[in-house]
Amino acid sequence: MAGQRFDSIDTLRGLAIVWMTAFHFCFDLNQSGWIRQNFYADPFWTGQRTAIVSLFLFCAGLGQAMAVAQGQSWPRFWKRWGQVAACALLVTAGSYWMFPKSFIYFGVLHGIALMLIVVRLTAGWGRWLWLFGGLAIALKFIAAYAHSTGVAADFLNENPWNWLGLISRKPITEDYVPLIPWLGVMWWGMAAGQWLLRQRPAWVQRPMPRATTPLAWLGRWSLPWYMLHQPVLIGALMLLPK
Repeated sequence: MAGQRFDSIDTLRGLAIVWMTAFHFCFDLNQSGWIRQNFYADPFWTGQRTAIVSLFLFCAGLGQAMAVAQGQSWPRFWKRWGQVAACALLVTAGSYWMFPKSFIYFGVLHGIALMLIVVRLTAGWGRWLWLFGGLAIALKFIAAYAHSTGVAADFLNENPWNWLGLISRKPITEDYVPLIPWLGVMWWGMAAGQWLLRQRPAWVQRPMPRATTPLAWLGRWSLPWYMLHQPVLIGALMLLPK
């Protein structure tokens, strides 16, 4: 079982990849002037972003549940973690070049890198992961209320601290995936994965229809796809005459 891939989880992650790619293509069309949309305030777009990030982080939690059940060693974990962390740094560098006033300093890969460590260390919490996941999500709203009543300190909105997510205003950045509330989603992914392996292992292990093979492939190569799809999309749009 060690190192085994599950097509069901890869397919779900692949679905998130396709959705993300379509979303980013629309964002790039907007940046290039082909369409006119408000990706920062329109619920149609902000809601999609929330759903896409949630699906990615839930899949990351599922993947960690499978890795822990298969006895993944810490050296193997750190090798994969290093790849994610290195890509996060590349995203920061690339976004600074494109958006120097709103570059990405704690986006989805930065968040995943930190949350992977937390989720791995808490894998033994079992069913408590459901509760702590819910608390992590609830903290977002508790923090907002605390800020509105003057209880929470405003320094939590500053860059050295806003990666925690205990904020009253979103920082100016192109991508922002802080610890709160998103750790809760990954915790729920871990909890769901453990439940599936314990109660419904056939749901995870069942073969998927042939039509989903491309999605499973994308799910297995999600990190390289994430890093390459935007340069390709942006480059292609730059070649098109207006």
